[in-house]
Amino acid sequence: MRRRSLLLAVPAGLLTLAGCGDDDKSDKAKSKDSPSPSNSTPPKAKIVDGPVPAVTKGTKFGEKPTVAKGSGKPSSDLAVKTLIAGKGATVAKGDYLQAHYLGQIWDTAKVFDNSYDRKAPTIFPIGVGQVIPGWDQALVGKKIDSRVELAIPPELGYGKQGNKQAGIKGTDTLVFVVDIVNTFSTKSSAKGKEVAQDNKDLPKIGTNTDGKAPSIDVPKTDAPKKVASAYVIEGDGDEVKESDTLLCQYKGVLWADGKQFDSSYKSGQLAQFSLAQVIPGWREGLKGKKVGSRVLVVVPPKEGYGDKPPQGSPIKKDSTLVFSVDILAKM
Repeated sequence: MRRRSLLLAVPAGLLTLAGCGDDDKSDKAKSKDSPSPSNSTPPKAKIVDGPVPAVTKGTKFGEKPTVAKGSGKPSSDLAVKTLIAGKGATVAKGDYLQAHYLGQIWDTAKVFDNSYDRKAPTIFPIGVGQVIPGWDQALVGKKIDSRVELAIPPELGYGKQGNKQAGIKGTDTLVFVVDIVNTFSTKSSAKGKEVAQDNKDLPKIGTNTDGKAPSIDVPKTDAPKKVASAYVIEGDGDEVKESDTLLCQYKGVLWADGKQFDSSYKSGQLAQFSLAQVIPGWREGLKGKKVGSRVLVVVPPKEGYGDKPPQGSPIKKDSTLVFSVDILAKM
């Protein structure tokens, strides 16, 4: 598994992983707990357009930037400067924001973390208190494909306690360059080419991409004895590995009667889960599939919950489960 962001792993870090998905009685969307950035309500920032240090190298969107040391005294307000104005969708409060970033300290230009060296952007909820306040207040309203530079005063960053592991003191102003790659919400769907569903013995999945739950039509035949998975819409992203953590939309119904037992669409929250922690049928059905795809996964009892279904769930003993899964992104 690729190394996680330093800021995902330390107390009061920039990012925290919270359970996303529904009540998750089926345990499909568990995520590891991390501490929140702060237990107190952050101040509402006054946003100004500077000063911010100059980007001296890597000035194009997606390039790892080199940022000069801060000159003089930083603003006590939240400084936000759009270096490259994108023309994509607008980032909304509650979205999952996918971004590359580099962070350094104003006074020393010491880089304490960056996603560019990890060769993969980071994904995190924005505007809902799961990142440092400076990010929450600066990035909502920006557009995809924008590069934004931030100078964040201590009270909108890590506060008086700083972040010892990252070498950040409680008096440090933080400088970030952020490339906004994408944004995901409850309206997000798979993107790609439709694939023929010509196996009459497998369920048929709707191909709508309007953010609404697709239909699932279960055939009146015996359920397969082994896990079955197939593209409904084939995306063009990276292939999923067992070590990946995914951001998805999904819907699950019972083979026996076609009744829905679980759905991220119904809960109004995207599902975030580690593929290593889900039922075996999901691991087998999603491994190797491409990000951006909608996938049919049929899970026999042995690879699902067998004779021990989740307590309080509509799933009965020895149920075969049918899922439509939109793989939106790798976390």
